[in-house]
Amino acid sequence: MLYNETVKVIPLGDDREITISTGKLAKQADGAVVVKQGDTMLLATVVAAKDAKPETDFMPLSVEYKEKYAAAGRFPGGFLKREGRPSDSEILVARLIDRALRPLFPSDFHAEVFVTVNLISADREIQPDALAGLAASAALAVSDIPFGGPISEVRVARIDGKLVINPTFSENTRADIDIMVGATIDNILMVEGEMNEVSEADMLEAIKFAHEEIKKQCAVQIELMKELGKDVKRTYCHETNDEELRQLVIKETYDKVYAVATSASSKHERSDKFDEIEAEFCTRFTEEELAEKLPLIKRYFHDDVLKKAMRRMILDEGKRLDGRRTDEIRPIWCEVGYLPAAHGSAIFTRGETQSLSTVTLGTKLDEKQIDQVLQQGTEQFVLHYNFPPFSTGEAKAARSLSRREIGHGNLAWRALKPMVPVGEENPYAVRVVSDILESNGSSSMATVCAGTLALMDSGLKLKKPVSGIAMGLISDSESDKYAILSDILGDEDHLGDMDFKVAGTRDGITATQMDIKVDGLSYDVLAKALEQARVGRMHILDKIVETIPEPRADFRPFVPRLVQITIPSDFIGAVIGPGGKVIQDIQKTTGTTITITEDEQNNKGLVDIFGESKDAIDAALARIKAIVAVPEVGEVYNGKIRSIVAFGAFVEILPGKDALLHISEIDHKRFETMEETGLKEGDMIEVKLIGMDPKTGKLKLSRKALLPKPEHAEKSERGERPEKRENRHEKHERKH
Repeated sequence: MLYNETVKVIPLGDDREITISTGKLAKQADGAVVVKQGDTMLLATVVAAKDAKPETDFMPLSVEYKEKYAAAGRFPGGFLKREGRPSDSEILVARLIDRALRPLFPSDFHAEVFVTVNLISADREIQPDALAGLAASAALAVSDIPFGGPISEVRVARIDGKLVINPTFSENTRADIDIMVGATIDNILMVEGEMNEVSEADMLEAIKFAHEEIKKQCAVQIELMKELGKDVKRTYCHETNDEELRQLVIKETYDKVYAVATSASSKHERSDKFDEIEAEFCTRFTEEELAEKLPLIKRYFHDDVLKKAMRRMILDEGKRLDGRRTDEIRPIWCEVGYLPAAHGSAIFTRGETQSLSTVTLGTKLDEKQIDQVLQQGTEQFVLHYNFPPFSTGEAKAARSLSRREIGHGNLAWRALKPMVPVGEENPYAVRVVSDILESNGSSSMATVCAGTLALMDSGLKLKKPVSGIAMGLISDSESDKYAILSDILGDEDHLGDMDFKVAGTRDGITATQMDIKVDGLSYDVLAKALEQARVGRMHILDKIVETIPEPRADFRPFVPRLVQITIPSDFIGAVIGPGGKVIQDIQKTTGTTITITEDEQNNKGLVDIFGESKDAIDAALARIKAIVAVPEVGEVYNGKIRSIVAFGAFVEILPGKDALLHISEIDHKRFETMEETGLKEGDMIEVKLIGMDPKTGKLKLSRKALLPKPEHAEKSERGERPEKRENRHEKHERKH
């Protein structure tokens, strides 16, 4: 055999198992593994540069996740028929991997590291994102790259009241908790997911449940690492330090920074004064000295001065950068209906963070089309988040959409999604756009709040208002002191130990995202953070309902009206017509947009009629109802004569439904020929449905049934009985 493969098995405890194999594929990478569950296979590789680039003082980690269409036996869409730029879902999975791995690389390791995870075989029931973090970590484990793992990630869902690890796609549709958890064998690192108004205690239980499974998966990776002799990692030297310079930076700048931190009133004022202190310190060096020392000065000023000053101020004095208490929320103001022509709009401002959000309501034709490797269909509710540079005072152009914008938008979408009515409750396609106009702390949670306000402003019947808050943590392992911070600032996020976002209604949590940057965070601290977050959420929710207590009674003036009706599945073809002829004519003549969705399970079709005016919708509605109407014996119809034959006239009483008006049923008088009746094609005539053949479905009409009877019936000119005369006409009809 030309390769030496090593395989490890992780039992999932319910006749399922995950295997990790290495040594067979991609052997030129620093580390490569194949993770397999069922027919789903992920190939994860990791490569690190041999050395760091000069003056790099951060961890240059890149994570890519890619799903191959061939893995599920599908062609990619589009003209080129090949995979293109990463989809939003692929970016979101890459972010999940990145957020768990990044904190575990040594702080002084600055070589570029590239982690690539490819879905190469896809079981249509297994969710591959739950295996991607494990695959990435295992690739690092079998490499010589320094890494403080291993880690793993699992999905935990609560289905029918029971917690399940890595459920199938089908099972997950019944879940009221659906979260991804990333952790080492000792500590939780990352949590993200959505819930259907669950309690803080239930969410914490799900996290603990996930961690127990992760511990097993980490233990198997440790075994694999030792078996391959990869428990000893490469040596490196990516940082040079000058302890004398470090102490000088601290001595000359710490007190000044501390004074600014405790007195400056705004983000920009603090930032400007911190820059002045750093610049003043640098003046003591010549240009030649500064060229050599500046990178170290900046690192020491950030890590040993700014970070420590802020942390000591909070832990020792209970004071925050903007003077608030640890559990205090910044001032909030809200406004709805700010944009008069939008379908719904709102401004939500909390401190120095501001979102201008809009709502647009459309038809089924406006729904998002999903064409991924394992998921196809449409999404009725979408949310887009934009973070332009001016929101933080940066002088640069807005370029392509960032991964951060996709991730923050997805979190806000998950928070609002359970409360946005869809399906038969709401026929509209719904798009929320959050434009961040100012940012200093949790613009994603501002998006949740502004989105709630804008949805209610539009008149859409949002089930319940949703609010969100970002929590932080400052801790000191030496003194065991810690402080939980409500509504964190950008600096508190950047310099702190935890970023924990929670969104929900008064009745429970709908979405969460947590990144922990410190070892040994206890569940007790996490529980306290969740409770403090709940209190903060309720405060913010009060501000929202003060602005608009419930959705508007009617839609805003510029919202096109939409009516939804159901029709039997058998009539869908009749409404559409041959080649779409009927439905196109209805849309053209009434000025409406009509979509039909078949519900095969319930044998019906959902018809959405979208128009600018009530008259247009009513006209389209009348035509559709006429098509699907079932003729009833005894009903009177105003029909149009379509054709004249020797024995009577065929009358269209409903669109596409003709019935025979026999010559004997036109009048109480007897007619020998149709010419005598005076009727002609195109005439409108009032008739009554008097009969229906249950076998053939033929319909019989009468006009004389609607006419008053004469006092003396006229005798036949030819002296024959009316019955015989009718029989003669019936024979002629059958012959025809």
